[in-house]
Amino acid sequence: MARYHRERHRTGRIGWLRAAVLGANDGIVSTASLVLGVAAAQATHSNIVVAGVAGLVAGAMSMAAGEYVSVQSQADTEQADLARERTELHADAQGEHEELMAIYVARGLEPALAHQVVEQRMAHDALGAHARDELGITETLSARPLQAAWASACSFAGGAALPLLVTALAPEAHLIPVVSGASLACLALLGGVAARVGGARVTVGAVRVTCWGALAMGLTAGVGALFGTGA
Repeated sequence: MARYHRERHRTGRIGWLRAAVLGANDGIVSTASLVLGVAAAQATHSNIVVAGVAGLVAGAMSMAAGEYVSVQSQADTEQADLARERTELHADAQGEHEELMAIYVARGLEPALAHQVVEQRMAHDALGAHARDELGITETLSARPLQAAWASACSFAGGAALPLLVTALAPEAHLIPVVSGASLACLALLGGVAARVGGARVTVGAVRVTCWGALAMGLTAGVGALFGTGA
């Protein structure tokens, strides 16, 4: 009996990895920036914590809603294309056969072999064959709105909880440097882990995430200091 060698590729992680990294990064950056901006405006420690908690809840819900709507739009497009392909298969099976055959020939197969491959693939799963090779829709990379929304909300909340916890525990006199340092360290760790999971260079991933986070926190703290001083 034939045994199949199953390989585990990183592309299978794209759906949840993208949403999780985006959510965690946004959670750390937005919450830390919010905390630093309010702190720079000379708010009280309790008000800073309340602002951080509100930012966590609002951000998690915003991420979930935005990710769901975005990915659902992709899913709707995929379903519309599949419905159209299904109709074309019923209306002109021979034309679809020739279209798929032309795709395989363009990829390097001999016409006779391409014809044989198309015959077998369409006999097994005609719609699946066209979805994969004509439309580029596969099970691994297909849109999953609920998965993306859940991953984004949870990862945002997890990311936001880190600077928020530091804010709650840090002494008020040293809140800004402590929150900044802890948040940048978390961003560097997140960027490195995401790069490692995705197969990229760890150092590059850590540096690019940290730099963008530092820029966002610096600008927000500057705005807070400006308006706080003006008040």
